[in-house]
Amino acid sequence: MKLLYKPFGLVMGILGGLLAGKAFKRVWRLAGRQGDAPKPTDRDRGWSEVVLGAALQGAVFGGVKAAVDRAGATGYERVTGVWPGADQSKKKNEKKKKKG
Repeated sequence: MKLLYKPFGLVMGILGGLLAGKAFKRVWRLAGRQGDAPKPTDRDRGWSEVVLGAALQGAVFGGVKAAVDRAGATGYERVTGVWPGADQSKKKNEKKKKKG
């Protein structure tokens, strides 16, 4: 069943990347910045703006990726009855250890 999740996860990852890019642009504008985030090699931008842009971009992309991955796994479980990220045999062994 995990093999079936691979293409689904790939599509979700692509959509998540697109969504994260749009979300970051919106957050960057809300932060009062104009245009795109600065590149580290942009000579006309200061250190603080470059580092702030990179940190903010990483946080937005990480948060969106986690949300999209979690939503995809939850949806997959609803459809198939199997959680894609967990090894079912490990889960069963952990439950047995807790009971015994």
